[in-house]
This record gives sequence, C-alpha cells and structure tokens, in this order.
Amino acid sequence: MCGRFTLTRQNRRELAQLLGVDEDDLRDYRPRYNIAPTDQHFIVTSKYERRTARAASWGLVNSWATDNSRASQCINAKAETLEQRRAFREAFLQRRCVIPADGFYEWRGPKTQCEPMWIHPADGGIVLFAGLYESWQAKPGEWQRTFTIITTKANGLIAPIHDRMPVVLDERAAEDWMNANETEPRNLKTLLTPATEEKLVITPASPLVNSVKNDGPELLDVQIAPGRQLRLI
Repeated sequence: MCGRFTLTRQNRRELAQLLGVDEDDLRDYRPRYNIAPTDQHFIVTSKYERRTARAASWGLVNSWATDNSRASQCINAKAETLEQRRAFREAFLQRRCVIPADGFYEWRGPKTQCEPMWIHPADGGIVLFAGLYESWQAKPGEWQRTFTIITTKANGLIAPIHDRMPVVLDERAAEDWMNANETEPRNLKTLLTPATEEKLVITPASPLVNSVKNDGPELLDVQIAPGRQLRLI
C-alpha cells in the first residue's frame, strides 16, 4: 500500500539534474509533504534514453472511462497481478513510468491512535516508484494524464507496519522498466521486488499528516531528537 508520499526537494534545478530531465519540465514544481490520491504530481518516462517529466494526477483512469469516479481506487496496482487486471494490463505492456519521491507514509497502531511514520531513503536521496500511466478524456479532446504506483510485498523493515510497499527502483532498473521496447511480462516482473532493508529508514511523522489539507515541512517535525530513526522488529 502507498496512500501518501512526499517530494520535498527545494531546488528545482537540482531535482531536474537528479532525475535527468529538462528543468523546464518541472516549471510548476513545488515541494510537497503530503501528496494524496487524486492530487497532481508528475511522472517520468524515457524514450531513446531521453527522460521527460510530465504532469499527471494520482489515481489511474483508463482511456475508456467516462468519468474519474474510480481514480481513488486505482492509486496502487499489485505487482503480482498486473497482467491479469483489465485496468492495468495494457499500461503494463505499453505505458510504464517512474514516480519521483523522497519518502512515503504508513501508519501503525490502532485506528483510534494511528501514528504516521515516514519511510524514506537512508542516504537522504530520492526514490523512483515503479508506475503505470493512462490518459482519459474528461471532455471531447481534453485529455488528462493519470498514474498508479505499483506495490509489492513488504520487506522486513516495513512488514511490522504494513504487508505491502511501493516498488522502489534503482537507476538501472528504472531505465529497464521504462524501456518501451521491453514487452515480455516475465522480464518486467523481475524488477518488481521489495527494496532491500538497508536502503530505507523509518522516522516518526507529525499527526498533521492525517489530514490531506496539511502540506508543509511541519509534517516531518515531531519534536524528536534530530536524526532519530526507528527499526521495527
């Protein structure tokens, strides 16, 4: 499961360089601390080894859809069943992308006392979630791009909180995933594995994360000792 995520980089030029895209692709970029379903974000695709960042909303809507009422139900796609689900099958073979982030949230504890946890790279870098994208016509001739984040079984770090996690790709795997010439499902699915435990750490986040209306740096300020990180066992 991945229901909220972050991309908090302040410097647009630096982010463009990290992603290998033109800075102009990110002209509307702003740091985000609480990206939620149906929000606008962006995806990265690759063609002839040239990467492009394009705006897209989170929650995949198929081209044949007459409305986006199911978008919030298609924010995630299970890696194990991509080729079996009609909603994802065609995009899996033809429209693969990565979604830049620098962390995602999960919650632990009972529903009445859920504690948000921020899961992010141990080295403070960015991550590339494996994704799929589609476009649909909100009005005749008015196409809107959407995406979904692919999930896989949780690694040992995240399993105590949730049994699923987004697929995190390294640079080589990301390029292989976005390669439009690759259409063999077996080859593609070998990329959709859990990230190794040492790549990620878990840090408590502020309860302000619980409301999608909140979206600022205070969401990652929980008044704990600087650098405190958790390993849940």
